[in-house]
Amino acid sequence: MATESTAFTLVLPVLPLDDEVVLPGMVVPLDLSDAEVRAAVEAAQAAARSEPGKPRVLLVPRIDGTYAKTGVLGTVEQVGRLADGDPGALIRGRSRVRIGAGTTGPGAALWVEGARIDESVPDPLPGQVADLVKEYKALATTWLKKRGAWQVVDRVQAIDDVSALADNSGYSPFLTTEQKVELLETPDPVARLKLATQQLRDHLAEQDVAETIAKDVQEGVDKQQREFLLRRQLEAVRKELRELNGDQEGEESDDYRARVEAADLPEKVREAALKEVDKLERSSDQSPEGSWIRTWLDTVLEMPWNERTEDAYDIQGAKAILDAEHAGLQDVKERITEYLAVRKRRSDRGLGVIGGRRGGAVLALVGPPGVGKTSLGESVAHAMGRKFVRVALGGVRDEAEIRGHRRTYVGALPGRIVRAVKEAGSMNPVVLLDEIDKVGSDFRGDPAAALLEVLDPAQNHTFRDHYLEVELDLSDVVFLATANVLEAIPEALADRMEIVRLDGYTEDEKVVIARDHLLPRQLERAGLGTDEVALDESALRKLAGEYTREAGVRTLERSIARLLRKVAAQHELGERELPFTVTDADLRDLIGRPHHVPESAQDPAERRTSVPGVATGLAVTGAGGDVLFVEASLADPETGAAGLTLTGQLGDVMKESAQIALSFLRSHGAELELPVGDLKDRGVHIHFPAGAVPKDGPSAGITMTTALASLLSGRLVRTDVAMTGEVSLTGRVLPIGGVKQKLLAAHRAGVTTVIIPKRNEPDLDDVPAEVLDKLDVHTVTDVRQVLELALAPATNGATPEVPVAA
Repeated sequence: MATESTAFTLVLPVLPLDDEVVLPGMVVPLDLSDAEVRAAVEAAQAAARSEPGKPRVLLVPRIDGTYAKTGVLGTVEQVGRLADGDPGALIRGRSRVRIGAGTTGPGAALWVEGARIDESVPDPLPGQVADLVKEYKALATTWLKKRGAWQVVDRVQAIDDVSALADNSGYSPFLTTEQKVELLETPDPVARLKLATQQLRDHLAEQDVAETIAKDVQEGVDKQQREFLLRRQLEAVRKELRELNGDQEGEESDDYRARVEAADLPEKVREAALKEVDKLERSSDQSPEGSWIRTWLDTVLEMPWNERTEDAYDIQGAKAILDAEHAGLQDVKERITEYLAVRKRRSDRGLGVIGGRRGGAVLALVGPPGVGKTSLGESVAHAMGRKFVRVALGGVRDEAEIRGHRRTYVGALPGRIVRAVKEAGSMNPVVLLDEIDKVGSDFRGDPAAALLEVLDPAQNHTFRDHYLEVELDLSDVVFLATANVLEAIPEALADRMEIVRLDGYTEDEKVVIARDHLLPRQLERAGLGTDEVALDESALRKLAGEYTREAGVRTLERSIARLLRKVAAQHELGERELPFTVTDADLRDLIGRPHHVPESAQDPAERRTSVPGVATGLAVTGAGGDVLFVEASLADPETGAAGLTLTGQLGDVMKESAQIALSFLRSHGAELELPVGDLKDRGVHIHFPAGAVPKDGPSAGITMTTALASLLSGRLVRTDVAMTGEVSLTGRVLPIGGVKQKLLAAHRAGVTTVIIPKRNEPDLDDVPAEVLDKLDVHTVTDVRQVLELALAPATNGATPEVPVAA
């Protein structure tokens, strides 16, 4: 048990130790060049002259200018020179001293009073203390052996005194100054030994963890160094083999880092590519990740990140190109000319890029097949001086086709948009999204939804493909989309595009297209020259009017091709001499009879409207406008089949229109002088021929009303009249859509008089003037006006036979 003497019996000069602690039993050299150390030693020497024994000093730790409360009595063993030649003193710590008040003494040193602390331990040692001594010696031996201090092990093992053994920790370099002060200020030897044992145990535990980490790190470093060395050897072997085989390109193609650094890439793309190069260099040749990274790097390096074609801002020249390559389509050509004019003015004023975005355009060309939507895309690219790429979307059902696959999948590829830009070789091509209305969706996602970001001018400057995973600027791409049916395009997608309708060609436009474009192309394909076979304009007009009936010109081109093949075959068989000019009179002998003879050109007895109850309507289909006939009949009253029967694959809206037409005639039959009693007792049957084709919509309302009125009155419907319009229960004629397509269809069918709703009169501005000149268009507001115009006068008061359903 440590005890302290009751009186301060020692007067000693203070030797301060800055950030250092000396414990009893330690022998330390001190530098006398320090003024305070030299003053304390000199004062101790002066005092020793009058006292027996060695000079004594009080070693006191001083931390941040504050002295500890406990010091160590030290004796100056020797004064001389240190190893570096500076003056020094060798001091041995003897015992702990409790520091008291300051006092006076010789020399310049600080003198204090002190009381020696007794640190005696009972002998023999108690069992727990003996175990503690053994544990400390074992831990100290382990630590000394790790440091290779074998000569110190025996000295530690020879210490039996508990206090001396605890103070021996003062030599431990891993202890902090605070820990050593704690040992110094712990007077009880057993408690001090426990503290020293805990400190040594904690240090050994930390050392074990550090050694384990260092071992793991070293093993990893050794493995990497070994792999690095083997790879360098492998590269050297490959290089030698390439030199033997005369192949000098392999090394360059494998050096992706050099290729990335040499490529003209955007900053963020370069950073992403260099990260992948780092992964590639760390991966082994056998790792599948290496091949994925190489494929990705090849794709990124092949992308035209900073390649752009200069737009041709010759507006007059662009307009001339569009006019030369396409007849008609004035709306589309005007829109493209407007787009080029605006881009030219923006470029002239330095407004090419605003907010990171350029002035890209998204046009949707909607129209029936064969009107030139796809070929118009090539003409747009030609007029702008840009590259052209076509992306076929028909039947695409996988969202990854648009956004690309994740790189973790086997066989992953970028999306079609990225591939289109890569194929074009520039960042501002004209991309044609063909058949966008044929995109479907299933469990693999909705491609139409993936197109929302692509076609949004406010978002596509930061388009991110799942495969590339870097931002791609699509704001300068001109997107053209084609579709046959606008309603099949999702509303959100259609909202991002500017809709331009292509409603089909007039007969005059078809003749011009056939003469200037189709005929030269088919002559070349048939191996005939322009000086060998010619088609008279009358032949082209008859081909367009009677042999084909379509909104576009595909069937017309096939008819021309068939005609030229026939002429070529006859010439090779010696049946016809060249040159030869084909007239309209030669068509029947060469390609057979016409397939679409107008009703007006048929024998009156063979016309569909030659009996009451048949009217001619107009409709819009996916192939453009078309003529639609409506047939009505009354059932025999003896059969008892009353009510309304509808056939011809009609939709719900068209069925409701038939009910409305029947209700109107029942309620207003007396006013119209119609025998409405037949409608109560006999069943009514309305049929739309071409029963295999689904039909729907309200625009056949007045046609069904006219057919029923013709049936009841016995008056024929005029052969040259076609009509379209929705009917209400009060007899009002309501507006409908697709006026231009319907009037073009009426013109193709040989109809001369067309009845449309009064509120559709502004739509006539969209109809070509040459078509309006040949049509007598009547605008009506009431179904009574329709009946007056469409029904022929009764013949001599006789009542014709009413068709009866079998």
